[in-house]
Amino acid sequence: MPWEFDNNKPIYLQIMAILKNKIISGEIAPSEKLSSVRDLAQTAGVNPNTMQRALAELERENLVCSNRTSGRYVTDDEELIMNLKNEYAQSYISELVNHLLQFGYTHEQLIHLIKLELEKGETDYVNKIS
Repeated sequence: MPWEFDNNKPIYLQIMAILKNKIISGEIAPSEKLSSVRDLAQTAGVNPNTMQRALAELERENLVCSNRTSGRYVTDDEELIMNLKNEYAQSYISELVNHLLQFGYTHEQLIHLIKLELEKGETDYVNKIS
């Protein structure tokens, strides 16, 4: 099934974001070989040139590296991946906190809401693995 894209943003940037999410979540492991450009493009439902551009940008960011004879691989630099993961987390947290402060929540109320959500999440997680 093709990936879903927002028509208001360049496709290659959205592909980069999807692949970054797969890398930081561990869905694609460090040092893992990526499928060919054609296969990735077919999976995503995009032109191979668009996929090539996204992969080239990921190479510039050192998240992906090329080996002429054997294809592209995710970086083995786990510190780089962890830094990206932390950047994403900080961005999401900052956005959430700013929105909730605009809604009039106090810092104490924010902390309480987050604790409640974490407790709920732990219960949901336990129920999923039981």
